[in-house]
Amino acid sequence: MRTDIIAAIATPAGEGAVGIVRLSGAGAIALTERVFQRRGRQPLQSHRVYYGAVVDPDTNEVLDRALLIPFFAPRSYTGEEVAELHCHGSPYLLRRVLDVLCRHGARPAEPGEFTLRAFLNGKLDLAQAEAVADLIRARSDAQLRSALALHTGKLSQQVQRLSDALLAIVAQVEAHLDFSEEIGEVNPDALALPIQTLIEQLDALLKDARTGRILREGARVAIVGRPNVGKSSLLNALLGEARAIVTDIPGTTRDAIEESFLIEGLPVTIMDTAGLRESADVVEQLGIERARRAAEHADLILFVYDLTMPDREADRRLLRTLPADTPKVLVGNKVDLCASSPAPELLETHPTAETVSISALTGEGIDALKQAILRALQLSRVGEETATLTHTRHIYAVQQAQQHLKHALESLQMHLPPDLVAVDLRSAWLELGAITGATADEELIHRIFRDFCIGK
Repeated sequence: MRTDIIAAIATPAGEGAVGIVRLSGAGAIALTERVFQRRGRQPLQSHRVYYGAVVDPDTNEVLDRALLIPFFAPRSYTGEEVAELHCHGSPYLLRRVLDVLCRHGARPAEPGEFTLRAFLNGKLDLAQAEAVADLIRARSDAQLRSALALHTGKLSQQVQRLSDALLAIVAQVEAHLDFSEEIGEVNPDALALPIQTLIEQLDALLKDARTGRILREGARVAIVGRPNVGKSSLLNALLGEARAIVTDIPGTTRDAIEESFLIEGLPVTIMDTAGLRESADVVEQLGIERARRAAEHADLILFVYDLTMPDREADRRLLRTLPADTPKVLVGNKVDLCASSPAPELLETHPTAETVSISALTGEGIDALKQAILRALQLSRVGEETATLTHTRHIYAVQQAQQHLKHALESLQMHLPPDLVAVDLRSAWLELGAITGATADEELIHRIFRDFCIGK
């Protein structure tokens, strides 16, 4: 591990009231004192704020009036000596200060190197370190709650409990392998139950993985319905601009139109699709086929129907053809033209779906629809009790661990040699350990931190 002094601007690019230059490493505080002049000769104390001037020692030029905050090891973010200079937020000034520090003993920090040192010094595990980047990038309450749950160690604690239980099973199997004459052979029945329990616990973690992926990558929402029910008008209403062509002619939309927008900070890709019906038009048929594919790959389906049309049988038939396991919001359009309530006969087809009445023309009900979208995606309770798997890396590790456990269980049931069971059990333990970094290799660690911003 490198312990030299690293320095970086820790605040975002651009002008601001305050800009922070951060240093970490053995001797960081002594180096900072070389460029920081203050009144008095008393030794610096950790976690105290000092006022003074930032000076270039080579020229005695005063660069800024600033604040210095020293953090003595190990009571710092990185576990090393850390010093922060709080200057005025001029990008040029901050670069000058950083240049002076680098000329007198520091070097520019690499992306994520401060958090990497925190991980290597045991201040954070790998999952908590990844949460630092999630906190910085959070754009909604759900993303913030999820990042905080990960950063406070909720996922790490769950994984550690599972790892400890798994390691106990590994130790039991290997003890029987090494001391079979003294303690006897492996009892498959005694091992099967705890392994099955672990498989179920991992399955519970994976059930929330879809929600976690949506949080990090955004949601794909398909607008589906019969021709001329107002799908394109709804797209325009959600975007707040006339993106899709709207006419009274059925079959106007021939291709899926994708646009992105935010709902309370959540990135949403909305897809306006061709009206679903029987058609002899070859081009329209292609559009209808793409509409069905969009529905199959969507995280949520907005099923739009016309409140002014009394016959719901065609809508019911169409609903039955859509993916049954994809969440849906039933959107009754043209509420400005009638006083009809959402159709109960459609709820018979999908009783768990939420219903919203809107007018894509006037905008009535659009805000309520946005809230219904968030509820249907099940983001409201993220991070309240347990951490949600939001990182593809975590999801993959849990899936692999579960697969190894299933192989171990099958080997037990088939009475295969216990050393094969032990291999799968240890492989599962290694996969879980990679989540917190306990068993992660150097390449994985550096791949994670290279995506961090410089200064964090």
